[in-house]
Amino acid sequence: MRYCVELSGCTEIALMHLDTLSGFEQVGFCVAYECDGRRVNTVPADLRTLQRCKPVLEFLPGWAEDLRGVRRYDDLPAATRRYVERIEALAGVPVTIISVGPERTQTVLRNQLDVVSNVAESSSV
Repeated sequence: MRYCVELSGCTEIALMHLDTLSGFEQVGFCVAYECDGRRVNTVPADLRTLQRCKPVLEFLPGWAEDLRGVRRYDDLPAATRRYVERIEALAGVPVTIISVGPERTQTVLRNQLDVVSNVAESSSV
């Protein structure tokens, strides 16, 4: 994630379709790759090297709650907030927009000032 952020130059993340993860026992994401016995934190640029790599996955506890009615970050289930905050730590930038459904009204907007200190504290991953 951090490589993608650095490559694109983005300063914040809009996390879409978070509601579609409700109901999973665990939610996961790729945090690195294992290539030829070494852990690498960026996607190998060479396709031959990439073919030999396996993703290193990290899993967090999921949540059962329906997120479609949530309008404030603090109203998200604790496990959902931990997932968002882990993405921020891995990416090094704040998640400031969270989609919890298909309608425009199903969007949680976070004040960037509220999340910058959280990202700074946890981005030493």
